[in-house]
Amino acid sequence: MAEDRKTCSVYLYIPNIIGYVRILLALLSFYYMPTDYVRAGILYTTSCLLDAFDGYAARYFNQVSLFGAVLDLLTDRVIAPVGLLVTLSILYPTYSLLFQLFLVLDISSHWLHLHSSILTGKQSHKTLDKDANALMKFYYSNRIFLFSMAAGNELFFVSLYLLYFTQGPLFAGGGLFIIMAAATAPVAALKLWVSVIQLKTAVTKIVKVDGNQKHL
Repeated sequence: MAEDRKTCSVYLYIPNIIGYVRILLALLSFYYMPTDYVRAGILYTTSCLLDAFDGYAARYFNQVSLFGAVLDLLTDRVIAPVGLLVTLSILYPTYSLLFQLFLVLDISSHWLHLHSSILTGKQSHKTLDKDANALMKFYYSNRIFLFSMAAGNELFFVSLYLLYFTQGPLFAGGGLFIIMAAATAPVAALKLWVSVIQLKTAVTKIVKVDGNQKHL
């Protein structure tokens, strides 16, 4: 009974509840994406912004958990981006292959990185080796940079979504959403490069584990 209460309490951790809300908001945004860009945009953006609070809540309330870490990674890398990029593939069929490739690279690189971390005994996928790529080390060690990259990347794709329906209010002589897309495009490109490095690093580490096991 005591063990069951401990398990239930993890489900009710404040950062995990924030995670459930993020998933619900993302799913609701997917429902509205084909027809109501205002509601979809507000719901999706709110879901993304809440990502800045679950980690803070986990540390503040001392409610860090493995379940919460997996839930956060699942929301960040699968639920939210999959729905948006699938929608963009439908809205912009000419560029559907690019969106699909970005999605495959993003998910596979993080999935392999997570598994390589587990196989090499890391307690967190954010813990890197001393000889790791400098950009990767900075990406995972600097919270401000990590959040800025994630937010800029999401904002780029959200801008593309909104641009399908409207250019947005005039700002600095142009449509706001056009300016947002142009401003965040370099961030999305850098994020893509990080995924490439992450994928290559993860594959190399897994192959090394294979080699070490064969020599035992």
